[in-house]
Amino acid sequence: MAGTVRTTDAGITVVRGEEEVFRRTAHLFADARSLTCAANTLASWGWTHGPGDSPGFSGRSITPRRPDARIRKVYRSGMLLDPAWSQRMATVLEHPGVEVRVADQEVNETIIIDGRLVILAGDLRSGERTYSLITRREAVRGVSSLFEAAWRGAADLDLFDAGAAEIRRLAPQVLDLLGRGVKDETAARELGLGLRTYRRRVAELMAALGADSRFQAGVRARELGLV
Repeated sequence: MAGTVRTTDAGITVVRGEEEVFRRTAHLFADARSLTCAANTLASWGWTHGPGDSPGFSGRSITPRRPDARIRKVYRSGMLLDPAWSQRMATVLEHPGVEVRVADQEVNETIIIDGRLVILAGDLRSGERTYSLITRREAVRGVSSLFEAAWRGAADLDLFDAGAAEIRRLAPQVLDLLGRGVKDETAARELGLGLRTYRRRVAELMAALGADSRFQAGVRARELGLV
């Protein structure tokens, strides 16, 4: 049931559904001086990005109002292949204090507000996610340390995005060809590419998805909703 609340321990509350998270935290987002966020897909935290992202929120935004707020966001590199990436980034980068980095590994899906509240995304069940709202100081510090490690290991967005445009354009076709088991020579001809160029694009796609094999690339692409 949407809005279900379960207190699991002092300083940790589990809620079900984005509406309940919004009700409890919208004022904290609006007044935040510091906001950090980590996401593996564009669907993660979609309701935090402003008008139009989630019909259930009727265009309400929970982006910090303060122009001097520091906002740091880490995204998994495979997200750059999503056709909606450019549109999402246009919204994210509207805030003057935002910094975006890209990690080549899966990240813990987390939001931290002012170093005092952690929101952890949980499992998706029956179309809704659960979220853990954590204020216990020791737990907040621990999660913050994990985020800082991910931040240090990630690369600036510009370094990834410049090279991702061509991969993003070809990704759906390459993933389809890989999924059908089409030989490289035939796939290259279908795309109008040289064999070396095609294989280089496949390698770049695998790197962006953090995959060690073509099979794993397909699995990761499905996880990210790219196929």
